[in-house]
Amino acid sequence: MQQKGAIQIIEWEDLDKRKFYSLGVFMTLTTRATVYPASLIRTRLQVQKGKALYSGTFDAFFKILRTEGVRGLYRGFMVNTFNLVSGQAYITTYELVRKYVSHYSPSNTVKSVVAGGAASLVAQTITVPIDVVSQHLMMQGQGEHLTRFKVKPKMMLTTAKRKPSFGQTRDITVQIFAADGFRGFYRGYVASLLTYIPNSAVWWPFYHYYAEKLSLLAPSGCPHLIVQAVAGPMAAATASTITNPMDVVRARVQVEGRSSVTETFKQLLAEEGIWMMTKGLSARIISSTPTSVLIVVGYETLKRLSLRSELIETRHW
Repeated sequence: MQQKGAIQIIEWEDLDKRKFYSLGVFMTLTTRATVYPASLIRTRLQVQKGKALYSGTFDAFFKILRTEGVRGLYRGFMVNTFNLVSGQAYITTYELVRKYVSHYSPSNTVKSVVAGGAASLVAQTITVPIDVVSQHLMMQGQGEHLTRFKVKPKMMLTTAKRKPSFGQTRDITVQIFAADGFRGFYRGYVASLLTYIPNSAVWWPFYHYYAEKLSLLAPSGCPHLIVQAVAGPMAAATASTITNPMDVVRARVQVEGRSSVTETFKQLLAEEGIWMMTKGLSARIISSTPTSVLIVVGYETLKRLSLRSELIETRHW
Protein backbone atom coordinates (compact mmCIF):
# COMPACT_ATOMS: atom_id res chain seq x y z
CA MET A 1 0.00 0.00 0.00
CA GLN A 2 1.19 3.49 -0.82
CA GLN A 3 1.62 5.76 2.19
CA LYS A 4 -1.26 8.17 2.63
CA GLY A 5 -0.38 11.65 1.39
CA ALA A 6 2.45 10.52 -0.86
CA ILE A 7 1.40 11.91 -4.24
CA GLN A 8 3.68 10.57 -6.94
CA ILE A 9 4.92 13.12 -9.46
CA ILE A 10 5.27 11.81 -13.00
CA GLU A 11 8.62 13.02 -14.29
CA TRP A 12 9.79 13.65 -17.85
CA GLU A 13 11.57 10.33 -18.24
CA ASP A 14 8.34 8.47 -17.35
CA LEU A 15 6.45 9.77 -20.40
CA ASP A 16 5.74 8.47 -23.89
CA LYS A 17 6.52 11.73 -25.73
CA ARG A 18 4.39 11.01 -28.83
CA LYS A 19 1.24 10.60 -26.75
CA PHE A 20 2.22 13.54 -24.57
CA TYR A 21 2.43 16.06 -27.43
CA SER A 22 -0.52 14.87 -29.52
CA LEU A 23 -2.91 14.91 -26.56
CA GLY A 24 -1.36 18.11 -25.18
CA VAL A 25 -2.44 20.26 -28.14
CA PHE A 26 -6.09 19.28 -27.66
CA MET A 27 -5.90 19.95 -23.91
CA THR A 28 -4.37 23.41 -24.38
CA LEU A 29 -6.91 24.51 -27.02
CA THR A 30 -9.85 23.35 -24.89
CA THR A 31 -8.55 25.19 -21.85
CA ARG A 32 -7.99 28.45 -23.74
CA ALA A 33 -11.46 28.38 -25.32
CA THR A 34 -13.07 27.86 -21.92
CA VAL A 35 -11.38 30.71 -20.04
CA TYR A 36 -10.92 33.27 -22.85
CA PRO A 37 -14.00 35.41 -21.97
CA ALA A 38 -12.67 35.94 -18.43
CA SER A 39 -9.28 36.98 -19.87
CA LEU A 40 -10.99 39.52 -22.14
CA ILE A 41 -13.00 40.94 -19.22
CA ARG A 42 -9.86 41.15 -17.06
CA THR A 43 -8.03 43.11 -19.77
CA ARG A 44 -10.87 45.63 -20.16
CA LEU A 45 -11.14 46.12 -16.40
CA GLN A 46 -7.40 46.69 -16.07
CA VAL A 47 -7.18 49.17 -18.94
CA GLN A 48 -10.20 51.32 -18.02
CA LYS A 49 -9.58 54.32 -15.77
CA GLY A 50 -11.31 53.83 -12.44
CA LYS A 51 -14.78 52.44 -13.14
CA ALA A 52 -15.50 54.55 -16.19
CA LEU A 53 -16.98 51.69 -18.22
CA TYR A 54 -17.54 48.71 -15.94
CA SER A 55 -18.10 48.55 -12.18
CA GLY A 56 -16.79 45.00 -11.86
CA THR A 57 -16.39 41.56 -13.39
CA PHE A 58 -20.06 40.62 -13.60
CA ASP A 59 -21.12 44.09 -14.75
CA ALA A 60 -18.57 43.83 -17.59
CA PHE A 61 -19.76 40.34 -18.52
CA PHE A 62 -23.42 41.33 -18.83
CA LYS A 63 -22.72 44.64 -20.59
CA ILE A 64 -20.49 42.95 -23.19
CA LEU A 65 -23.00 40.15 -23.67
CA ARG A 66 -25.88 42.61 -24.06
CA THR A 67 -24.18 45.06 -26.44
CA GLU A 68 -21.74 42.84 -28.35
CA GLY A 69 -23.18 39.36 -27.98
CA VAL A 70 -21.24 36.14 -27.40
CA ARG A 71 -18.86 37.11 -30.22
CA GLY A 72 -17.83 40.11 -28.13
CA LEU A 73 -16.50 37.80 -25.41
CA TYR A 74 -14.27 36.08 -27.98
CA ARG A 75 -12.74 39.10 -29.70
CA GLY A 76 -9.17 38.23 -30.66
CA PHE A 77 -9.59 34.53 -29.87
CA MET A 78 -8.53 33.30 -33.31
CA VAL A 79 -5.14 34.99 -33.17
CA ASN A 80 -4.80 33.89 -29.53
CA THR A 81 -4.95 30.24 -30.63
CA PHE A 82 -1.39 30.67 -31.95
CA ASN A 83 -0.41 30.51 -28.29
CA LEU A 84 -0.72 26.74 -28.67
CA VAL A 85 2.94 26.92 -29.69
CA SER A 86 3.89 28.72 -26.50
CA GLY A 87 1.85 26.21 -24.48
CA GLN A 88 3.85 23.31 -25.84
CA ALA A 89 7.09 25.25 -25.37
CA TYR A 90 6.10 25.94 -21.75
CA ILE A 91 5.42 22.35 -20.71
CA THR A 92 8.51 21.06 -22.55
CA THR A 93 10.77 23.63 -20.89
CA TYR A 94 9.21 22.99 -17.48
CA GLU A 95 9.74 19.25 -17.64
CA LEU A 96 13.26 19.43 -19.10
CA VAL A 97 14.50 22.09 -16.64
CA ARG A 98 12.92 20.18 -13.77
CA LYS A 99 14.85 17.10 -14.85
CA TYR A 100 18.09 19.11 -15.18
CA VAL A 101 17.74 20.74 -11.73
CA SER A 102 17.10 17.32 -10.15
CA HIS A 103 20.79 16.53 -10.78
CA TYR A 104 21.72 19.36 -8.40
CA SER A 105 18.86 19.39 -5.88
CA PRO A 106 16.38 16.74 -4.75
CA SER A 107 14.04 19.42 -3.38
CA ASN A 108 10.71 19.48 -5.19
CA THR A 109 10.27 23.16 -4.27
CA VAL A 110 13.60 24.13 -5.84
CA LYS A 111 12.84 22.14 -8.98
CA SER A 112 9.36 23.70 -9.26
CA VAL A 113 10.52 27.30 -8.75
CA VAL A 114 13.41 27.13 -11.23
CA ALA A 115 11.52 25.12 -13.86
CA GLY A 116 8.39 27.26 -13.55
CA GLY A 117 10.34 30.49 -14.00
CA ALA A 118 12.36 29.15 -16.95
CA ALA A 119 9.24 27.80 -18.67
CA SER A 120 7.53 31.17 -18.37
CA LEU A 121 10.56 33.00 -19.82
CA VAL A 122 10.50 30.81 -22.94
CA ALA A 123 6.71 30.93 -23.30
CA GLN A 124 6.45 34.71 -22.88
CA THR A 125 9.03 35.31 -25.60
CA ILE A 126 6.60 33.55 -27.97
CA THR A 127 3.39 34.81 -26.37
CA VAL A 128 3.93 38.58 -26.02
CA PRO A 129 3.55 39.49 -29.75
CA ILE A 130 0.39 37.37 -29.93
CA ASP A 131 -0.95 38.95 -26.74
CA VAL A 132 -0.24 42.48 -27.96
CA VAL A 133 -2.39 41.91 -31.05
CA SER A 134 -5.13 39.95 -29.26
CA GLN A 135 -5.40 42.53 -26.46
CA HIS A 136 -6.02 45.32 -28.96
CA LEU A 137 -8.71 43.12 -30.53
CA MET A 138 -10.18 42.47 -27.05
CA MET A 139 -10.61 46.23 -26.60
CA GLN A 140 -12.68 46.69 -29.76
CA GLY A 141 -16.40 47.28 -29.28
CA GLN A 142 -17.20 49.05 -25.99
CA GLY A 143 -13.55 49.43 -25.06
CA GLU A 144 -12.17 50.69 -28.38
CA HIS A 145 -11.80 54.27 -27.11
CA LEU A 146 -9.24 52.97 -24.58
CA THR A 147 -6.83 51.61 -27.17
CA ARG A 148 -4.61 53.35 -29.71
CA PHE A 149 -5.58 51.07 -32.58
CA LYS A 150 -9.07 50.49 -33.93
CA VAL A 151 -10.37 48.08 -36.54
CA LYS A 152 -11.27 50.14 -39.60
CA PRO A 153 -14.86 49.60 -40.78
CA LYS A 154 -15.07 48.24 -44.31
CA MET A 155 -18.17 48.09 -46.46
CA MET A 156 -18.97 44.65 -47.82
CA LEU A 157 -19.88 44.78 -51.48
CA THR A 158 -22.30 41.93 -52.03
CA THR A 159 -22.90 40.29 -48.68
CA ALA A 160 -23.96 41.17 -45.16
CA LYS A 161 -21.53 38.73 -43.58
CA ARG A 162 -19.27 39.99 -40.87
CA LYS A 163 -15.67 40.72 -41.66
CA PRO A 164 -13.51 37.64 -40.90
CA SER A 165 -11.57 37.69 -37.64
CA PHE A 166 -8.25 37.31 -39.43
CA GLY A 167 -9.07 40.42 -41.48
CA GLN A 168 -9.32 42.36 -38.20
CA THR A 169 -6.10 40.75 -36.99
CA ARG A 170 -4.27 41.85 -40.13
CA ASP A 171 -5.69 45.37 -39.76
CA ILE A 172 -4.44 45.72 -36.16
CA THR A 173 -1.09 44.09 -36.97
CA VAL A 174 -0.42 46.56 -39.80
CA GLN A 175 -1.31 49.51 -37.57
CA ILE A 176 1.01 48.34 -34.77
CA PHE A 177 3.92 47.86 -37.18
CA ALA A 178 3.31 51.22 -38.87
CA ALA A 179 3.26 53.06 -35.54
CA ASP A 180 5.96 51.25 -33.57
CA GLY A 181 7.83 48.91 -35.93
CA PHE A 182 8.81 45.41 -34.86
CA ARG A 183 9.44 46.62 -31.29
CA GLY A 184 5.73 47.36 -31.00
CA PHE A 185 4.99 43.65 -30.87
CA TYR A 186 7.21 43.33 -27.81
CA ARG A 187 5.77 46.31 -25.98
CA GLY A 188 5.29 45.29 -22.38
CA TYR A 189 7.71 42.36 -22.69
CA VAL A 190 9.60 43.32 -19.53
CA ALA A 191 6.32 43.84 -17.66
CA SER A 192 5.13 40.44 -18.88
CA LEU A 193 8.30 38.78 -17.63
CA LEU A 194 7.97 40.57 -14.29
CA THR A 195 4.38 39.28 -14.07
CA TYR A 196 4.47 35.76 -15.44
CA ILE A 197 7.89 34.49 -14.37
CA PRO A 198 7.08 35.08 -10.67
CA ASN A 199 3.51 33.81 -11.24
CA SER A 200 4.76 30.57 -12.76
CA ALA A 201 7.60 30.21 -10.27
CA VAL A 202 5.15 30.65 -7.38
CA TRP A 203 2.28 28.55 -8.78
CA TRP A 204 4.14 25.24 -9.12
CA PRO A 205 5.63 24.99 -5.61
CA PHE A 206 2.35 26.16 -4.04
CA TYR A 207 0.47 23.62 -6.15
CA HIS A 208 2.64 20.75 -4.94
CA TYR A 209 2.56 22.10 -1.37
CA TYR A 210 -1.23 22.39 -1.25
CA ALA A 211 -1.68 19.00 -2.92
CA GLU A 212 0.54 17.30 -0.37
CA LYS A 213 -1.16 18.99 2.59
CA LEU A 214 -4.67 18.29 1.27
CA SER A 215 -3.82 14.65 0.63
CA LEU A 216 -3.04 14.26 4.33
CA LEU A 217 -6.49 15.61 5.21
CA ALA A 218 -8.43 13.70 2.55
CA PRO A 219 -10.04 10.27 3.20
CA SER A 220 -7.74 7.32 2.50
CA GLY A 221 -9.59 6.28 -0.67
CA CYS A 222 -9.79 9.78 -2.16
CA PRO A 223 -8.30 9.84 -5.70
CA HIS A 224 -5.20 11.97 -5.97
CA LEU A 225 -6.65 13.71 -9.03
CA ILE A 226 -9.44 15.26 -6.93
CA VAL A 227 -6.92 16.50 -4.37
CA GLN A 228 -4.79 18.00 -7.15
CA ALA A 229 -7.86 19.62 -8.77
CA VAL A 230 -8.50 21.48 -5.49
CA ALA A 231 -4.85 22.39 -4.98
CA GLY A 232 -4.59 23.99 -8.44
CA PRO A 233 -7.07 26.87 -7.86
CA MET A 234 -5.63 27.47 -4.40
CA ALA A 235 -2.17 27.88 -5.89
CA ALA A 236 -3.57 30.07 -8.68
CA ALA A 237 -5.35 32.40 -6.23
CA THR A 238 -2.14 32.73 -4.22
CA ALA A 239 0.02 33.44 -7.27
CA SER A 240 -2.55 35.83 -8.82
CA THR A 241 -2.80 37.91 -5.65
CA ILE A 242 0.99 38.22 -5.38
CA THR A 243 1.57 39.16 -9.03
CA ASN A 244 -1.59 41.17 -9.88
CA PRO A 245 -0.01 44.66 -9.53
CA MET A 246 2.48 43.85 -12.30
CA ASP A 247 -0.31 42.34 -14.41
CA VAL A 248 -2.19 45.66 -14.26
CA VAL A 249 0.97 47.51 -15.31
CA ARG A 250 1.57 45.01 -18.13
CA ALA A 251 -1.95 45.51 -19.56
CA ARG A 252 -1.61 49.30 -19.46
CA VAL A 253 1.83 49.26 -21.10
CA GLN A 254 0.70 46.99 -23.94
CA VAL A 255 -2.68 48.55 -24.71
CA GLU A 256 -1.88 52.24 -24.14
CA GLY A 257 1.54 52.06 -25.79
CA ARG A 258 3.55 53.15 -22.77
CA SER A 259 7.30 52.54 -22.65
CA SER A 260 8.21 52.73 -18.96
CA VAL A 261 7.09 50.07 -16.48
CA THR A 262 8.21 52.21 -13.52
CA GLU A 263 6.46 55.38 -14.69
CA THR A 264 3.28 53.46 -15.49
CA PHE A 265 3.25 51.98 -11.99
CA LYS A 266 3.82 55.40 -10.39
CA GLN A 267 1.07 57.01 -12.45
CA LEU A 268 -1.41 54.25 -11.62
CA LEU A 269 -0.55 54.57 -7.94
CA ALA A 270 -1.02 58.36 -8.06
CA GLU A 271 -4.31 58.19 -9.98
CA GLU A 272 -6.00 55.28 -8.22
CA GLY A 273 -4.09 54.72 -5.00
CA ILE A 274 -3.26 51.38 -3.45
CA TRP A 275 -6.45 49.88 -4.89
CA MET A 276 -4.85 49.81 -8.34
CA MET A 277 -3.15 46.65 -7.15
CA THR A 278 -6.51 44.85 -7.08
CA LYS A 279 -7.81 46.03 -10.47
CA GLY A 280 -9.08 43.01 -12.36
CA LEU A 281 -8.01 40.69 -9.53
CA SER A 282 -11.46 39.14 -9.10
CA ALA A 283 -11.68 38.51 -12.85
CA ARG A 284 -8.17 37.09 -12.77
CA ILE A 285 -8.99 34.72 -9.92
CA ILE A 286 -12.33 33.79 -11.53
CA SER A 287 -10.54 33.00 -14.80
CA SER A 288 -7.64 31.26 -13.05
CA THR A 289 -9.92 28.98 -11.01
CA PRO A 290 -11.44 27.03 -13.93
CA THR A 291 -8.15 27.40 -15.78
CA SER A 292 -6.27 25.78 -12.92
CA VAL A 293 -8.83 23.00 -12.53
CA LEU A 294 -8.71 22.31 -16.27
CA ILE A 295 -4.92 22.57 -16.39
CA VAL A 296 -4.41 20.33 -13.38
CA VAL A 297 -7.01 17.71 -14.35
CA GLY A 298 -5.98 17.91 -18.00
CA TYR A 299 -2.24 17.97 -17.39
CA GLU A 300 -2.18 15.25 -14.75
CA THR A 301 -4.53 13.11 -16.87
CA LEU A 302 -2.40 13.82 -19.92
CA LYS A 303 0.71 12.65 -18.07
CA ARG A 304 -1.06 9.52 -16.87
CA LEU A 305 -2.34 8.72 -20.36
CA SER A 306 1.18 9.33 -21.67
CA LEU A 307 2.85 7.17 -19.06
CA ARG A 308 5.15 4.54 -20.52
CA SER A 309 3.30 1.22 -20.66
CA GLU A 310 5.72 -0.63 -18.37
CA LEU A 311 5.11 1.93 -15.58
CA ILE A 312 1.29 1.97 -15.57
CA GLU A 313 0.87 -0.80 -12.99
CA THR A 314 3.40 0.78 -10.63
CA ARG A 315 1.37 3.95 -10.03
CA HIS A 316 -1.58 4.62 -7.73
CA TRP A 317 -3.92 7.47 -8.58
